[in-house]
Amino acid sequence: MGEAVRASGLLREATSCDGNGRTAPGLLFSSLGSGRHGGLGEIPGLSIPGTGSAGVHLSTGFTRSLFCDRLPEAVAMVTEQEVEAIGKTLVDPKEPLQARFRALFTLRGLGGPHAIAWISRAFEDSSALLKHELAYCLGQMQDSRAIPVLVDVLRDRSQEPMVRHEAGEALGAIGNPEVLDLLKQYSTDPVVEVAETCQLAVGRLEWLQQHPGEAGSAGPYLSVDPAPPAAEQDVGRLREALLDEALPLFERYRAMFALRNVGGKEAALALAEGLRCGSALFRHEVGYVLGQLQHEAAVGELAATLARTNESAMVRHECAEALGAIARPACLAALREHITDAERVVRESCEVALDMYEHECGLDFQYANGLERLRPPL
Repeated sequence: MGEAVRASGLLREATSCDGNGRTAPGLLFSSLGSGRHGGLGEIPGLSIPGTGSAGVHLSTGFTRSLFCDRLPEAVAMVTEQEVEAIGKTLVDPKEPLQARFRALFTLRGLGGPHAIAWISRAFEDSSALLKHELAYCLGQMQDSRAIPVLVDVLRDRSQEPMVRHEAGEALGAIGNPEVLDLLKQYSTDPVVEVAETCQLAVGRLEWLQQHPGEAGSAGPYLSVDPAPPAAEQDVGRLREALLDEALPLFERYRAMFALRNVGGKEAALALAEGLRCGSALFRHEVGYVLGQLQHEAAVGELAATLARTNESAMVRHECAEALGAIARPACLAALREHITDAERVVRESCEVALDMYEHECGLDFQYANGLERLRPPL
């Protein structure tokens, strides 16, 4: 598809464009609201010198938000009062879950201490799905000021396993070695999903220490991944590593993210095979990656996994959100079928996924529309 222009977070990616969609030096091309899935999309007619592409490719998934402005003006665009208003939407249990998710990913895109504070407050909510996403966003922000609340969540055994797991993963994503000993401690947690997550987080932090200056999540996607992608590019060999349960989990994850980065139907089908092997944590990560890849070839296996009521709710939840990101008619049918599922985390995931589906199929550029809701149209 050509060179990817990644847009994640306010002021995250700098290249150039002007208000009419043409390239111009010295301006900023960025995303306000990035989310969990970052498949590749294209803006026809927008080009960047040197890419050899007729269009600019960017992540869609939760993200289609772009604005072009000068850096100081962009920083000044958002007021503390607006951050507070978005935060109040996030923590209000009376708000629809879809609106709270959009508020969350808006705060993630904005970043900074006030955004972290509002996200942290929402860990008192009763929704395991929402709390899982809170931890995910704090990790993706890679701001060490989020470490204390994530440590508290990881330690809190009253929190649901999927929430504690995501807090452990987020601590690894932030990349600060100060949490290495804590993660090693929880690598033997009696909750398997928590223990495996902390083992992966330890692996990531140690890999970063052994490879200073190298990106831990190289590739065209926005996410900070639990493991760096493998250097291997052959889909067959990567498939073998992915499905080899004798290999360390960290190496299988590396194969997983490499397959995602290679992309295409063959890679999607190889990844989909992973939905039937390994631990619940492994299968849930496969579901997440298929949501990033957004390839229609995976829809059947994702829908089948969502339908398996004896499957872990953590796995089924990721499959639901992946179907929302892929956004094909068959996805819609599967999501509607489980909107009243007996598992709360599954039915809530279907609610959110249906909102994602509507976004993917609609004309709105931006999923994380917390600021748009506050501001009248120009």
